[in-house]
Amino acid sequence: MTTPALAALRAHYPEAEIVLLANPLVAQLFTFHSCVDRVVIYDKKGIHAGIGGFWRIVTELRAQHFDAAVLLQNAIEAALLAVFAGIPCRAGYTTDARRLLLNYPVSVTSADKQLHHTDYYLHLLGQLGINGGDEKLRLDCSVEEQQWAKAMLASDERHDRVIAINPGAAYGSAKRWFPERFALVADMLAKRYNAQILLTGAPAETDIGADIVGAMDSTVINMIGQTSVRQMMSLLAQCELLITNDSGPMHVAAAFDVPIVAVFGPTDHTTTCPASDNVKIVRKDTECAPCLLRQWGIN
Repeated sequence: MTTPALAALRAHYPEAEIVLLANPLVAQLFTFHSCVDRVVIYDKKGIHAGIGGFWRIVTELRAQHFDAAVLLQNAIEAALLAVFAGIPCRAGYTTDARRLLLNYPVSVTSADKQLHHTDYYLHLLGQLGINGGDEKLRLDCSVEEQQWAKAMLASDERHDRVIAINPGAAYGSAKRWFPERFALVADMLAKRYNAQILLTGAPAETDIGADIVGAMDSTVINMIGQTSVRQMMSLLAQCELLITNDSGPMHVAAAFDVPIVAVFGPTDHTTTCPASDNVKIVRKDTECAPCLLRQWGIN
């Protein structure tokens, strides 16, 4: 959801070197992105874990002598990183008690917090006088990645189209629609539209994929746990529809303008739904929503 903000930065500073600090998974999304010159990986579960890891990333950043840091993240940790890395210009929202750590602070109102995340980031930049750029989500695949995906999906020419199902969600089980219901929908689409069904997901979601495959009558290309992030991107870019839980692949599909049907449960669809005009949200309006629970017992 940050790509429109990156586009605004690139439009405002066309000659600047724009460096993205991101975790290892997110870093892969931006390998070929035209608005990012390079990515610095912040691996909090690996070499940057704990206090020692924090100072390791600080040292790495300090050695690169950055002129400015735009903090899209709300946490105080991001501001502390920028301060200890010696970055002279530090801009961001005054969330998480970090106002004194910023020399370009932007106050955040209750109304700002209700903005879609894409608009929330753009609003921050707008308050800093940075506007312009493409406001649509956008990611890029290389020609080789596109060719690989087409070859993977061209093995069975009997089908008219490819429809992807993304049944997992790293956030927790409360975000996940039931596998047997995904299977029912997938079978219906396969038969009604002569569609090849593609399953996508992370290695931790292979059991979910197996449940769906076992419940289906139609043939399935099950790529859950079988692809890198870049390969998953290139596969989704070739699909005519994605049916998904609220998840990372949902936003990836939106960046390639793939039509999306997204199932929302405990999270707030008004702030985290795909930033696309080509999406349908499926949810039940309950008094407790959004509860943000990771696991729950409500049917």
